Amino acid sequence: MPDCLTDTPRIVQGLVLGLQSGALYAVIAIGYTLVYGVLELLNFAHSEIFMSGAFTATFVGRNFLQDEGGPLGGTAVALLATLAAAMVIAGMLAMLIERVAYRPLRKSGAPRLAALIAAMGLFLIMSNAARIRYGANALQFPNLLPTREVFRVANVVVNNKMLIVIVSAIILLAFLDFFVNKTKTGKGIRAVAQDAETAGLMGVNIDRIVAITFVVGGLLGGAAGMLQGMVFGSVRFNMGFIPGLKAFTAAVLGGIGNIRGAMLGGLLLGQLENLGTLCIADGARWKDALAFSVLVLVLMIRPTGILGQKVAERA
Repeated sequence: MPDCLTDTPRIVQGLVLGLQSGALYAVIAIGYTLVYGVLELLNFAHSEIFMSGAFTATFVGRNFLQDEGGPLGGTAVALLATLAAAMVIAGMLAMLIERVAYRPLRKSGAPRLAALIAAMGLFLIMSNAARIRYGANALQFPNLLPTREVFRVANVVVNNKMLIVIVSAIILLAFLDFFVNKTKTGKGIRAVAQDAETAGLMGVNIDRIVAITFVVGGLLGGAAGMLQGMVFGSVRFNMGFIPGLKAFTAAVLGGIGNIRGAMLGGLLLGQLENLGTLCIADGARWKDALAFSVLVLVLMIRPTGILGQKVAERA
């Protein structure tokens, strides 16, 4: 057996980092899969919603919470306030994008290709707007909560920020699953995803449901942006590109349009890219290539993804 497969500390580290990465991918992937489930639209501007959440958290942390030396710095209150601000702004931005860009196209009966082109255009506009406003260099994320070791597993340190990401993702995903499957609005989302025309005849407000879908995806994207900024300590105008593509890969892996599939796909992708490079020399450089190879293989072997057969049921 290769030494890389018996190196317990490296395997444990890969598992922990994979869980952290997978949790973030799952939260971001929800935005893609929600919109696709309802509109059959690939909203590639969602990666910039993620980026906007990270920049919002940076702005709020720097200007109102004054880093860990300020009155709220280093406390859970600072963390929750920053997370809430990132989610609210990202949700509002997602709602604005739906209202200004996608709704007119939908109302005019434009082909889906037009909406896809609009999504790519929005991606470029938002990315370049962030570059012009904040510059091309990375900005330091405020140290709202000092990094502390929580416990060790096989000499691998698990710190408080890793746990915050994982626990936050679990809470957000559990809440979303409850919202979609147990609430009246969630039933409306599933009805529109299954048959929008019939849902409209049954009294479902299609415009309202579509707007809520974008807002929910935006809230989760903003949360993921803030959590990524906290873990990696910096934000940048193009930070949404690679995580956005990986989250899309996770959505396809789990079954695009399927919420639980996106959750599963994100967690699996995080493990695959971290454990899959253990036996590769300088494996860290191959993580992205491995993740996108997964996308190609899934599209070739099982285009509907792991849970893709239930798209209409779970959208």
